[in-house]
Amino acid sequence: MVTKHHEVNAYADAGLMVDIDLSILGREAKRFFQYEAQIRAEYAWVPEAVFAAKRAEILQGFLGRHRIYVTEWFHKKYERQARENLDASISNLKKAKR
Repeated sequence: MVTKHHEVNAYADAGLMVDIDLSILGREAKRFFQYEAQIRAEYAWVPEAVFAAKRAEILQGFLGRHRIYVTEWFHKKYERQARENLDASISNLKKAKR
């Protein structure tokens, strides 16, 4: 349940659970974009413009955080790459909604 809304204050280990869930955002670009393609396939029934707008909104929410990752280990390992991946994906999604 913690990963559903990415709420870190509910339980003692919530930050770690959320960081594990979000670790895909900070993987190398090739793997991240494979994941993004999997997400798109999962929502193939959603019209492209709607998907692009809503997905960009979700990713922007992560990018807008002061820190994407709660724990220091995940922050050091994934934060920089996650921000690069999110920027690139949002840019691609904005092109797709046109």
